[in-house]
Amino acid sequence: MSKLVLAYSGGLDTSYCAKYLSKEKGYEVHAVSVNTGGFSPAEIQDIEEKALKLGAASYTSINAVQTFYDKVVKYLVFGNVLRNNTYPLSVSAERIVQAIEIVKHAKELGAGFIAHGSTGAGNDQVRFDMIFQILAPEIRIITPIRDEQLSREKEISYLQANGIDYPWEKAKYSINKGLWGTSVGGDETLSSHLPLPSSAYPSQLKESSVRDLTLTFEQGELVAIDGKKALPVDNINKLNAIGAAFAIGRDIHVGDTIIGIKGRVGFEAPGSLMIIKAHHLLEKHTLSKWQQYQKEQLGNFYGMLLHEGNYLDEVMRNIEAFLADTQKHVSGDVFLSLHPYRFELNGVSSKHDLMNASFGKYGEMNKGWTAEEAKGFIKLLANPGKIANFVNQEHD
Repeated sequence: MSKLVLAYSGGLDTSYCAKYLSKEKGYEVHAVSVNTGGFSPAEIQDIEEKALKLGAASYTSINAVQTFYDKVVKYLVFGNVLRNNTYPLSVSAERIVQAIEIVKHAKELGAGFIAHGSTGAGNDQVRFDMIFQILAPEIRIITPIRDEQLSREKEISYLQANGIDYPWEKAKYSINKGLWGTSVGGDETLSSHLPLPSSAYPSQLKESSVRDLTLTFEQGELVAIDGKKALPVDNINKLNAIGAAFAIGRDIHVGDTIIGIKGRVGFEAPGSLMIIKAHHLLEKHTLSKWQQYQKEQLGNFYGMLLHEGNYLDEVMRNIEAFLADTQKHVSGDVFLSLHPYRFELNGVSSKHDLMNASFGKYGEMNKGWTAEEAKGFIKLLANPGKIANFVNQEHD
């Protein structure tokens, strides 16, 4: 039997693949799921039981939460990455790490085939296939759902005919949860004008009073919440729980898919949005204007390449080196206030704050220069405009 590694989530598509590829095609199916923050121990156990019942020869769960942070999330924070100024790449960023871990697992097993349950209409097929082809061109990629253009009804009928009768009826909303946020898809996101109802989001409002919060960063990484130090991953999880109680971080992202069509998806990302916005405010106080300008360009570029599956291009390592280098002085406290459905940034405290009163206060009396020096500076600054205005007398 030929060894095949199946990227397995426990959902309908990958369950069909597990049964079909083992029973009909005769592969020795080794199911693997990669946890990037979305699975509890009980859920992992349930996924394993399903995979083995479907005919998988083995099941492996890979914990890649810390890897996800170290390789991807950290740089999304450094770059203040929000796709189309909205979406923190909650799910799309996870797929890259998952694909890399699956390739490693396939090579360890000596598998000649890798399968996944992506359709031919989305972004994930591109992300998975590109990583697989680059890292393991010798391994053949199998995609039954895409190749056979299967409907959910056909998949359910096949599984039921083979004695697998789970409640496969499609839930009204599709939820994908991870460390960096949760995506929410439903009928409303297939249109351009309908909002998601509040009930569609996985977390509901529990807190109605205002809560003040202090986030502490060291060289760009979140190291403490309200003075209590912890690892960044633990702080992200804690902030997700705190923000979810206020129903913070809800929005709908509209973007261009890799395959050229527009896509719309809801998401709930309290931790990532609070961290990115707080980090960005701290950078405004501690970085030069040209650092901020270049970071904005490269951060956007990094997010676009990551979203479209180009993580392995060497330019990504170049950008990561730049982003990491800019974080030397991005240390200090950021003060927030949490309200139902929103949060406010109140200010920062940092020894690297460039808003230093010894050099004058904006809009008030200057201390570092005289009035005559200011007038002379402005006169020189106006020279290019004066020259151009003199030479070109005609104006529109």
